[in-house]
Amino acid sequence: MTIIDDAWGLHEGHFWLRDRHPDRPVRFDETTGMWNVYGYPEVMRILGDPKTFSSDTARTLPPEMQEPTEGNLVQMDPPLHGKLRKLVSHAFTPKVVADLEPRIAEVTGELLDALDGRDRLELVADLAYPLPVIVIAELLGVPAGDRHLFKQWVDGIFDSSRQFSLRDQSEEQVRDLAYVREQVTHLTDYLGEHVEERRRRPRADLLTKLVEAEVDGERLTRTEVVNFANLLLLAGHITTTMLLGNTVLCLDAHPEWFGRVREDRSTIPAVIEESLRFFSPFATLGRVTDVDVELGGEHVPAGELLMVWVAAANRDPRQFADPGVFDPTRDPNPHLAFGRGIHFCLGAPLARLEGRIALGMLLDRFPRLRTDPDEPPQFLASPNLTGVRRLPLLTSAG
Repeated sequence: MTIIDDAWGLHEGHFWLRDRHPDRPVRFDETTGMWNVYGYPEVMRILGDPKTFSSDTARTLPPEMQEPTEGNLVQMDPPLHGKLRKLVSHAFTPKVVADLEPRIAEVTGELLDALDGRDRLELVADLAYPLPVIVIAELLGVPAGDRHLFKQWVDGIFDSSRQFSLRDQSEEQVRDLAYVREQVTHLTDYLGEHVEERRRRPRADLLTKLVEAEVDGERLTRTEVVNFANLLLLAGHITTTMLLGNTVLCLDAHPEWFGRVREDRSTIPAVIEESLRFFSPFATLGRVTDVDVELGGEHVPAGELLMVWVAAANRDPRQFADPGVFDPTRDPNPHLAFGRGIHFCLGAPLARLEGRIALGMLLDRFPRLRTDPDEPPQFLASPNLTGVRRLPLLTSAG
């Protein structure tokens, strides 16, 4: 199967999952007032040129929609971006990430032990969500036991199925944005309490390092630390959660590859990479043009908001042969699921490691793992994310 089943309730905007391709790589959307970028070369150009394509998208929003962005790496440009990123880059070096392998395996084992004797499981709730949350929470130094709160707030942030529009002043969009701000406030207030506690009583954790860090001789503000920690907590778990669920779903939809993985665990890294291309978790990124630019045969004025569809670019036939075919033998496989350039996902090595360990141990424990025909997967509502929020699986022979 190369086209994902429409009966699963995929967002209507995820055309690439239906093996469709736009007729132009760059297109202005009159209804939203934004430019959509779908093509691989065009996306590569944008992600590699922060001087032309700024990450500071908040400035394009009406004042009532703007939130404090200090400390949010995703919306920063050089040179400040590089200075702040350097503060935490040491926490995600190859050696540091590799040293986490025993702890990741331990947490995975504990979560799978809780499933012993069951003939079914729900992948997200039982493994794909708690595993990365526990790992990133321990790194930051916040209680992993509070993960039910994180999930409640994060689910609220990504709950809307509506695509944001600069031209939509409807009550529905205003209400959606207000609800998202409320959930973000819950999370930032929670992290703010931990930041204040670290100022009083430092610990040996990443949050303390942020509190004590200096940029150009000055300590980070409370808002900067909170937004920084917020991003790490969100990105530190949601990527792995979607990666693991999507990979299992891809394998289930392609039994020949599921069979290969069951027989040979060394195929898992390539399977994960192809899953990231085929079923990219973060479908889109935002950028703003700092100058007038020609892009994909279109003239884009300065100050325009771009929706950069990396998921669509990962299906661009100009870059990938048979893009609608799930093929882990692709070599090379230069997908953009983790971005590219200065904003390349800091936690990519951790997400890959968590995915590899979790998938291997899951299949060791449940070699007959498969989807439940009576309970289809349920996908996240957001048009900007591609991942399951529920994935019921059967574990016994049938």
